[in-house]
Amino acid sequence: MSDLAVMADARLVGNPDQMIGGLATLQDAGHDQLSFLASSQYRKYLASTGAGAVLLTETDAQAFAGNALIVANPYAAYARLSHRFDPKPKSVTGIHPTAVVAVDAVIDPSACIGAGVVIESGVRIGAKTVIGAQCFIGARSSLGAGGWLASRVSIYHDVHVGDRVVIQSGAVLGSEGFGFANDGGHWEKIAQIGGVVVGHDVEIGANTTIDRGALSDTRLGDGVKLDNQIHIAHNVHIGDHTAIAACVGISGSTHIGRHCTIAGGVGMVGHIEICDNVFVTGMTMVTRSITQPGAYSSGTAMQPAAEWRKSAARFRQLDSLAKKVQQLEKQLLAVTQDSQDWSQS
Repeated sequence: MSDLAVMADARLVGNPDQMIGGLATLQDAGHDQLSFLASSQYRKYLASTGAGAVLLTETDAQAFAGNALIVANPYAAYARLSHRFDPKPKSVTGIHPTAVVAVDAVIDPSACIGAGVVIESGVRIGAKTVIGAQCFIGARSSLGAGGWLASRVSIYHDVHVGDRVVIQSGAVLGSEGFGFANDGGHWEKIAQIGGVVVGHDVEIGANTTIDRGALSDTRLGDGVKLDNQIHIAHNVHIGDHTAIAACVGISGSTHIGRHCTIAGGVGMVGHIEICDNVFVTGMTMVTRSITQPGAYSSGTAMQPAAEWRKSAARFRQLDSLAKKVQQLEKQLLAVTQDSQDWSQS
């Protein structure tokens, strides 16, 4: 356990020789597993946990008699230590014999190119980057050092990805944006001649799509984290260290600032700007720019269906109710004025 304490920069309380062979929740952990307490709602399990050791804050450690690793942020410490126990298979350096690689592609000798991968002309692959089976890397694209692509990732032409980027299966980078001009009722396709630029330490979830720019590039800053099944349209810019949950749709040319958090199912119209340090709650529809940091929501919260139907009926009546209130206010103002005139006469 002492080596884990060093990795987590933790103060060790208890037996430094305790063997730890895995990670588990407080409820399920056994004597050779490490657990953590990151939320007060799970504090009730601390007294009964069978964990060999627990990541705890100083305050929570006072109520725990077992082995502990004392840290300021148990969840962040768990995140760092989780890689020690990751069962992901190790990649083998080199190019699989079934891969199809253009003769002018530049691939670092320490990279791993999996079975059935297709790499087109002018591609550059950085040191220790892993490209999983059946990935496609289009012409003139580049991947930095230390990246990891799961199987079946598609990267179109002229896409540039930074260092230590993780891309999950089914993700598509550089697909053509939804650009059409209406000409007398017929749609004229607009060539999407921009690219995609992805910063360092970015993670992109499964089946997420990032469209290429129409003229300039679609851009993701350093440290951006994208969940599964997100759509990012052409010319969108996302600032450093912004995190976006699943099923979000961002329309074209929207600019999102740094350190924002966008919850699941959010929709954003195009050509708006979101400033830094904004939190948008789940299922919100963002229809205009946000210029002040803070939390933003739209829509109605869940309620029993019968109550919701009554509320929905009242929503449809809001316009007429507002007009009636305005009429009543005018009548009240007239009555008040008449009363004042009478009292003064």
